[in-house]
Amino acid sequence: MRVGVVKETKVREFRVSLTPSGAQALVAHHHQVFIEQSAGIGSGFSDRDYQRAGAQIVTTAEAWLCDLVLKVKEPQASEYHYFKRQIVFAYFHLAGAPRGLTEALLANSTTAIAYEGVEDVAGGLPLLAPMSAVAGSMAVTIGNYYLARFNHGKGMLLSRLFDERFGKVVVVGDGVVAQHAARVADGLGAQVYLCGRYPERQAELQAFVSPALNFVVSTPENIAAELVDTDLLIGAVLQRGGRAPHLVTEAMVKEMQPGSVIVDVSIDQGGCIETMRATTHDDPIYEKYGVIHYGVTNMPGAYPRLSTMALTRATLPYVLKLADSGFAALDEDPGFALGLNTHEGEITCEAVAQAFAPTGDAS
Repeated sequence: MRVGVVKETKVREFRVSLTPSGAQALVAHHHQVFIEQSAGIGSGFSDRDYQRAGAQIVTTAEAWLCDLVLKVKEPQASEYHYFKRQIVFAYFHLAGAPRGLTEALLANSTTAIAYEGVEDVAGGLPLLAPMSAVAGSMAVTIGNYYLARFNHGKGMLLSRLFDERFGKVVVVGDGVVAQHAARVADGLGAQVYLCGRYPERQAELQAFVSPALNFVVSTPENIAAELVDTDLLIGAVLQRGGRAPHLVTEAMVKEMQPGSVIVDVSIDQGGCIETMRATTHDDPIYEKYGVIHYGVTNMPGAYPRLSTMALTRATLPYVLKLADSGFAALDEDPGFALGLNTHEGEITCEAVAQAFAPTGDAS
């Protein structure tokens, strides 16, 4: 099969969807690999590195002409005209993406397989997990930075000074993002409160994070009560395939102290904070009700080498299945098939269909 790797066009997105070693593995399976010129530069991989692995360096258009196209982030509007009857494998988050992306995929009968929808035999999300871990870890260090007074933050450093903990961090969610965020916050020395739905998971979460982790049952009343004196709020809610629910309302944000910081990692799916909107690495924050909001939709792109290596390690087995068997690979692996979002001009994911339906459509 002809496999194309295109250079990312999202603002400040330096990841690439395949490392040279990944390309080498595809070539060993007798596939042709076409890498867009300079696609790997941002992650520290040169065109020469890919050529040594047996790949060919090509133009943007040539990379998009392939049967299977690999990306990291969802295609941008400037890329829609490249779509054809092919397979595109990437993070799509169609429920929270512009409608034009889904419309373009459907109009061109493009098969879109979303990393974030693929499940393993245990029901986990193996292709989302590595980037979730990166983003969760980043969320705390980013929040700590914007808490600085010179960033208009309240001036609280998340830290442990001698034996006393300073700074309060509230994490809404209990998945991979939430667990990594809580662990980093605890490591810095902050007081950490994790809001989850299942109290029976408290021991498991404390084992991963720290015995000092405070578990809070995620109800509107409990979240509102915790946010009154919170320094850093991290949104880490996942709605598989659909838009994230607004668990933190505008009224709750209004009650937060001026200079507090919100980092919403759920923003790829529309965000779980009602006052949050998508931002970019070039313009990452804005203030609302005196609270600093950070909503960058491609957070792991700030650490592209680590992210690219972790992503390829997770995706390569699935890429090889697609290259070896084509669309039939989804028939052979039901968990893989759960990542299918569009095919033959139809939406194939229920959550995406619900988000894409016109207002008032109950179908």
